[in-house]
Formats: sequence, structure tokens, C-alpha cells
Amino acid sequence: MDLADPGNFLDDATPWRMFDELRRTAPVHWNPESDGGSGFWSLTRHADVVAADRDQERFTSEKFVNLEEVDERQAAIRRSLLETDGPRHAALRRVLQRAFTPRAVAGYATFLRGLTARTLDRALARGTFDFVAEIAADFPINVLARMLDVPDGDTGRLIDWGNRIIANTDPDYADVLLHSEESERYRDLPFRSPASLEVFEYGRELAAKRRGGAGTDLVSRLVNQTPIDGVPLSDRDFDNYFLLLVVAGNETTRHAITHAMRALIEHPEQAARLRDEPELMPVAVEEFLRWASPVYHFRRTATRDTEIGGTAIREGDKVVLWFASANRDEEVFADPYRFDVTRAPNDHIAFGKGAHFCLGSALARLEMRIMFEELLPRLADVRLAGGIRRVRSNFVNGIKEMPVTVALA
Repeated sequence: MDLADPGNFLDDATPWRMFDELRRTAPVHWNPESDGGSGFWSLTRHADVVAADRDQERFTSEKFVNLEEVDERQAAIRRSLLETDGPRHAALRRVLQRAFTPRAVAGYATFLRGLTARTLDRALARGTFDFVAEIAADFPINVLARMLDVPDGDTGRLIDWGNRIIANTDPDYADVLLHSEESERYRDLPFRSPASLEVFEYGRELAAKRRGGAGTDLVSRLVNQTPIDGVPLSDRDFDNYFLLLVVAGNETTRHAITHAMRALIEHPEQAARLRDEPELMPVAVEEFLRWASPVYHFRRTATRDTEIGGTAIREGDKVVLWFASANRDEEVFADPYRFDVTRAPNDHIAFGKGAHFCLGSALARLEMRIMFEELLPRLADVRLAGGIRRVRSNFVNGIKEMPVTVALA
């Protein structure tokens, strides 16, 4: 059960079988790394994942949040909001927090419905199409483009950059460098991906045009606001913040939408219930998120000798929080492999639980709710039209191709 091997995450059964076995027999499990890494502890129970995620004193993100080995210099260069704790994290978060409150994102509802309608008009008219490319990838990236105030014609580039950065262990993408000698040339870049340089350059061009202006888009906020701690964003801070927005603002929502659509295809009675009772949609969205678990894990590092779940952990050990496993924990979710759009309560941790709770959670929920409120009434029938291809990654729970055939209502 090697959770460090992305090849173990290419089918629908193996990851969940591993998580189930670990929760039952070794919920705090030492996983060696065959590529020379130091190894890591895997937390697979809901209670342990939540406890570690909330405890920044014992488990810090500042040493890095991915499994990749980085030294102190690399960590400093690549540090983003994800790899910052304490007051500085709070200050960086506040720069954009108001743009992502439930009240603020509600202002996008009319735009989102119009965008959804256009996306669905174009895709559904084809009858048979790739749901990922035509709907799930197209929709959230256009929302992000509006928030960043970038030209509509640049959305394809944003999608490509996200693919290459976050799915860099997948051979379908160009930057498969993580375990190659060439990766050393890019060792100081996020995920050692050359695409990061392209994102940095693009963001810097936008920043130069908006610095000193009165814009309210996300880029303008980043370059024209000083964090509440009085420490301005450095050029490196801006680079890493902008890259995080490009990746996190697109990848996770599109995979959540795709997994939700697949679940509704495989559980038509649940889709029928939502069509008959559309008021259930906010509750259903929480089940979509639990079911999808679009981010498998984030990593922390022990700040001192400690213990969790009765297991001793040494200072400096990597500790990996498997959110996906926690979202199938039998101690928290009755019959966790039952997809139920009425499930309540639903204490999933798709967005995390601690200080790093997803900044864009309200927007993701709104996007998913509007997508399925608009999509389901249009469909008389929808079924898979071919094989599903998964992203080769143990970080993002992604589907890169899902052909469907639809019949309109």
C-alpha cells in the first residue's frame, strides 16, 4: 500500500481499498518512499486529520504542503499562502478574503447563470461530447478569468498551465519532470514545472498594468493593497499568490463537478430526486464535495516530538493528511460508499478544517449549485459514452476525460 505512488490512484478501487485498510489496521501509518524521499506518516481517520489540520503549533505547513522533498531555501522561494502559518498567513489571506465571502460571491450569481447557460447550450447540442473539456473545465476557468479580469481568449492557456502544474506526474502533460534529471533545472519552481514560469510572467504583465489603479479585480487587490500586518507583498509573494489562484481556482472545482456528474449518472435515482426537489441542491452540493474529494491530501511537518492517534511522531517528520480517506470514515459517515444527495449532517473536509480552510469555498459551492440547478432540468437522459480516464496523481483526484451522451428533456 504505497500512497507515494501515483500509479496506485489510476482506478476507482485501489485508493479507497488502501484507505479503508489503513483506517482499520494502521490509521497512523509510516509510508517509506522508494524514490529516495525520507518517508511520511499517513493520517487516514477523520478525527486525526481534523486534529492535525487545526493544530499549527504541532503541525506546520511552512515546511511545505506537498510530498516533494524541498530544502529550506526552496521552501522559502516557493512559499505561498498554503505554506504560511500564523499572523502572516492571516494577513495574506485577508488581502482577498472579502472577495470570496458568501455575500461577495453571491454577486456573481447572475453572471454564473448566464455563463452556465452558454456553456450548456454549446455542449448539449453536440449530443455526445467530453464532459470534462466541454463543461467541467470550461465553466470554472471562465469564472476565474472574470475575477482576474483577463481576456476570455486566455482561458485555454490558464487551463493548460493548471494541467501541467498540478498533474505533473501524468504522462499526458508536458512537464513530467519530477523524477527526471531535467527536473533539477526547475527545482525552485512549484512542482518543478516550467509552466510555473509562464504563469509568473503572465501575472507580472497584469500586475504592471494595474499597479496604482482603482480596479477591484483580484490582481488589482494583490498589487494595490498592503496586508494588515503592514508588510507589503514582495514580487515573489505576488508570483506565488497569483499562481495559487490560477491553479486552485480552476482545477479543484472542475474535478468536483466531473465527479458529481459521474455520481449522478451512476445513481439516476439521486438525479431524479434533485429534479423533483430542487430545493435539496445546497445539501446535495455537500455530498458532491464529500464524494469527489478533489484534493487527496495536504502535508504538514511536525514542529516537535509529539504523538497522534497514540503513535509517536518525531520533530521534522512529514505528516500527510488524507482528506479523501477522512471523507469515507465509517465513524463519521454512515454507509460512506452510499451516494446520498440528502445526507445530513455531512461533516466532510473537502475544504480542510483549520486556518487553511479553502478561501474559495463559497464560490465553489455557488458554482456547483448553479451548474446542476441549470443542467439537470435540461436532461431527459445522460449516460457514459466510453471509458473514463483519470489523472495520474496522488494529489488531485482528477478525471481528465469522461465522454457522455445526452438526451434533452
